[in-house]
Amino acid sequence: MIPLSVPNISGNEWKYIKECLDTNWVSSVGSYVGRFEKMLADFVGSKYAIATSNGTSALHVSLQLAGVNSSHCVIVPNITFIASVNAVKYTGASPIFMDIDESDWQIDLDLLERFLSRQTIVKNGACHLKENSKIIKAIMPVHVLGNVCDMDKLMTIADQYKLVVIEDSTESLGSYFKGKHTGTLGLMGNFSFNGNKIISTGGGGMIVTDDEKLAMQAKHITTQAKASPDEYYHDQVGYNYRLVNLLAAMGVAQMEQLPGFLIRKTEIYKRYISGLEKVKGIGFQKSEAAVKPNNWLFTITTNRKADLLKRLKENGVEARPLWVPMNKLPMFTDELFVSESDVSQKIYDHCVSLPCSTGIKDEEIDQVISLVQGLSHE
Repeated sequence: MIPLSVPNISGNEWKYIKECLDTNWVSSVGSYVGRFEKMLADFVGSKYAIATSNGTSALHVSLQLAGVNSSHCVIVPNITFIASVNAVKYTGASPIFMDIDESDWQIDLDLLERFLSRQTIVKNGACHLKENSKIIKAIMPVHVLGNVCDMDKLMTIADQYKLVVIEDSTESLGSYFKGKHTGTLGLMGNFSFNGNKIISTGGGGMIVTDDEKLAMQAKHITTQAKASPDEYYHDQVGYNYRLVNLLAAMGVAQMEQLPGFLIRKTEIYKRYISGLEKVKGIGFQKSEAAVKPNNWLFTITTNRKADLLKRLKENGVEARPLWVPMNKLPMFTDELFVSESDVSQKIYDHCVSLPCSTGIKDEEIDQVISLVQGLSHE
């Protein structure tokens, strides 16, 4: 089996984790947590980083600290992993699903602008839906597959309509817009270190921000809001969301290798493009000139999605479809979906993600390319 996207455990992971075990520093208190946070903050260029148990908890805390609650709506792209929307629902807020751009598969900013200008009004420093006066508190751009939308335009729109920007950067470690790393453009950014990401801690996430007060609050509520070092006194409802030292140790080892991982991801991307760009019926996700993506998960469009998935599976190649559009999931069918031509469904109907682990061999990539080419000739 050629796997889709698996961790590359080839550095100091064993050494650092063994040190945690040998010293009994295995829980959320330990030197590797702070070390991991500093390495991540330095890499992305943020002042503060707060390690969490996973990317979903990072998103939940960020939304909560931004003031999102049950009286609000949050705009999210209709194509994203479910965690983005689950985090919104955890706050009690209602998602507004925005259709995506057909070229880069990110949130459609022209559609967003038309929607806000026609269906909302800004009054008393807040953006209200004309239909029911409900406040749209925030927008969550999701850097889908490590790509990035025009963040200058998004930030301008957000400022005009008084929307807080919380970045879902969970797939985009190593991605940049105009030289600035994702996650550092909005009020807070959030990363995931799940098993299939560019670096992995098995499970884990990170909140980044330049706001010291928000950083302190994030660390506080992710450690059960414990307010006294000597007693179990808690001053608000908190969460058991802190990353443990064992996983942070793995994160440190992975961060040491990240530059090499990013180079390899680019090599994989270029090899796939070279082999598939002239294949009839195959298309690719586009990036704006201002974007330097991390090429996290190589994904193509094809008119023969089902046939390709079947062919790859039969030949020992793991591939996957893109996520089902959020508005098509049973628990979200009553939420507002803003669209003019349902690009989300079109992209979902044609997308297949191909193997691109950083440890994949060139000959394995060539094998996948050959299988895709062969199908196009049938």
